[in-house]
This record gives sequence, C-alpha cells and structure tokens, in this order.
Amino acid sequence: MTPFASVSNESPPEALLAVVAGYSTRSVSPDFQVLVQALLEHYKTAADAVILYGSCLRSGELDEGIGDLYVLVSDYRSAYTRRYLGILNAWLAPNVFYIEVPHQGRVLRAKYAVISTSDFEKGARYWFHSYIWARFAQPSRLLFARDQTSRERVYRALAHSVMTFLTSGGKALENAVFTVDDIWTRCLMLSYAAELRPESETRARHLAEYNHADFAQLMYAAYPALNAIFTRQSDNETYLCHNRTVTRRLALWHWRLRRWQGLVLSILRLIKASLTFRDSLEYAAWKIERHTGIRIEITPAARRFPIIWGIKALWYLLRRRTTR
Repeated sequence: MTPFASVSNESPPEALLAVVAGYSTRSVSPDFQVLVQALLEHYKTAADAVILYGSCLRSGELDEGIGDLYVLVSDYRSAYTRRYLGILNAWLAPNVFYIEVPHQGRVLRAKYAVISTSDFEKGARYWFHSYIWARFAQPSRLLFARDQTSRERVYRALAHSVMTFLTSGGKALENAVFTVDDIWTRCLMLSYAAELRPESETRARHLAEYNHADFAQLMYAAYPALNAIFTRQSDNETYLCHNRTVTRRLALWHWRLRRWQGLVLSILRLIKASLTFRDSLEYAAWKIERHTGIRIEITPAARRFPIIWGIKALWYLLRRRTTR
C-alpha cells in the first residue's frame, strides 16, 4: 500500500515511547513463544520482530482461540522462497497465513500477517487507511525482536500508531468535553466502520472501559502531540475537543473515504488470501458474513477460480453498498 498522507510529522513524546515499551514487555502465556519459535524457524534471519495483538492477547489464552500475530521482516525477497509471495506482499501488505503447532497434546493455532518493518512503520505513520494504526494504537506485545534497533523501531511505530489514531479520530469529534472512554469509543467505531466491522457501539464501549487504565495512560502520554485538538482538563481524566468546523468536516470526509477504501481493500486482501491461506474461501466467506452480514455461497466453480469468485463478491458488495 502506498502512503497517502501524513497525519503528523512530529516525533513521538518520550513518555509515550516509554508507555508502549512497557506494554510491549508485559508477560503472556508461554504458548505464544511456541508459535514464535515455529515462525522464526520458517523466516530465519529475515524476521525482525513478532508482535501479538487482538482478542487472544486480551484473554491471554490460546485453548479456544486463534492467536493474531504480525511478523515483521527485513525485506520481502529474503522472507520467501516463492517469489510471487514477495510480489503480492509488496503490492498489498500484509500477506496473511495460518499456522498450527502441536504442543503438549494440544494444537496451537494462529493467523499471522507478514509485513516489512519499513511498511509497518509507514502504515503506523503515513497510511491513509487505518488498517495498521487502528490495530496497534491498542496495547500489544513484542514477543521477539532481532536486536535493539528492531525493538526501538517497533516501539516508535507503535507510538506513532497511537498518535495517528487519536489525531485522525479526534479531528472528527464535535467540540465538547469527552472522557477517555468516550474518545476511544468514538475512534474505535470510526476504525471499525472503515474495515467493514459490524461491532456495535456497545462493543467499542466495552473495550474502552475494559482497557480504561491503559487507554488513559496512552492518552496522557500522547497529549503533547494532541494539544492542537484536545485540552486536558484539571481532573486529568477528561479532554476538551476544540476542532475548527472546517477541520471536522474534512476529517469526517476522510473517514467516509476510508470506508469505501476499506471495502475495496478488504476484498482485495481476501482474494490475495486465496493464494496464501489454507481453506481461504471458507475463511473469506466467513469474514464477509461476519463483517457485513451477507452470506456468499461457495460453489464448485468458485473453488476452481477463487480470484473470479473474489471479484464477483466485490461487485456484489459494491452494489449492496454494505459500508455502514
């Protein structure tokens, strides 16, 4: 994905870098290291870092779920033995794969995305769409870093994700006083809509309240980069939003564009996953139904020509105008 626009040219505040570094080193289940070792054996010296995020991070267990991992690589050429995978990854990052690892009588499962460290940094700071920065504005875990340079690059990208997320979402808010939970709920809802995710405001509110302490700390630490949008109140828990009218209108227009962009990107990624993901059509159909409520049949012809199936699915969804 080509960078579209820079949200901020500022360097992250040192306090914010310290906070994301602290979150990244929190303990997790030893099961995740089993998956990390399997990935390192596969990607070898191409692997710069492995990051854990998502629902399994919040639950802390893999027994009934699928882990969500990001593998950051030095470059796509060295990451793959099959050249077309590197070309696909460079064209539309990330590539998504599935892994199963037997361990102590169980099977550990994860869905993992591969992206270059450079693209990850660009996605956190410059990409117009929220695909990277909305995910990694939320606390994650750095399970592996090749060296201190890789570690610091990840921390900086995570800090930029927080800044981009709160800046892009904050500019869309009306002028009023908001709690931390209000701000994160509203920003999460904007990013969900941009990825066709049907989560309700109740779900976003629950996530904001469940992570209140972390989100409040991130907001506090990022504040020096946000004071053109927010003024922190004396209680240190609420923030006055003071957008100009033209700023808010432009931000809302940007989020509408992200919703349309998200529809196209989601389908393109699902088409691409047909070349990388086991049981890709089932996964794609499930993902479409989960994100739009629309069930798309998988016919024998679709299994023979998955890319054509994906194009037809895209056309059908565009006709239905499924963006929220």
